[in-house]
Amino acid sequence: MGPTQVNGLPAHILLVHFVIVMVPLAALLTVLSAVWPAARRRLGVLTPLVALAALITVPVATHAGEWLKQRVHLTPLILRHTSLGHELLPWAIGIFLVAAAQWAYFHWYVKDPAESRTDGVAGEAAPRTNASAGTAVTIVFAALAVIASVGAVAEVYRIGESGSKAVWSGSFSQTPRTN
Repeated sequence: MGPTQVNGLPAHILLVHFVIVMVPLAALLTVLSAVWPAARRRLGVLTPLVALAALITVPVATHAGEWLKQRVHLTPLILRHTSLGHELLPWAIGIFLVAAAQWAYFHWYVKDPAESRTDGVAGEAAPRTNASAGTAVTIVFAALAVIASVGAVAEVYRIGESGSKAVWSGSFSQTPRTN
């Protein structure tokens, strides 16, 4: 499912940095697109594409982590990190689904008032939505975006913190060494 080593280093220690960047970025873009129409128009298809990239990085990093787990001394901290690592994928899926659904809805179903023609020439017919139904859908997308994004970013933090503790706990001295 992906690389396990890069130049002799475990790929996990490199791949997690993509997760650390892409998941919060996808979360931010998804929330912005859900709550700010101007951002939604400017970001367009970029939001679901970034969410897809974030989604792809999660199982790749997890697979590399499982490979690494088979090659290190297992401690309770490593087992906790591994356990937490498996909790991110559902959140990444949630962000992607919300990002893709809201992009599709606003791109194909809702006529954007900012793109209305003012020259009197009839444009392409757009599907019509009831204003209250459109507002309700927008609120649902915003709520789902915030829930998925907060959950995902919190998980990224928890996983990263547990990984740092697994690597660094007991592996350095509080006092500097003397030469």
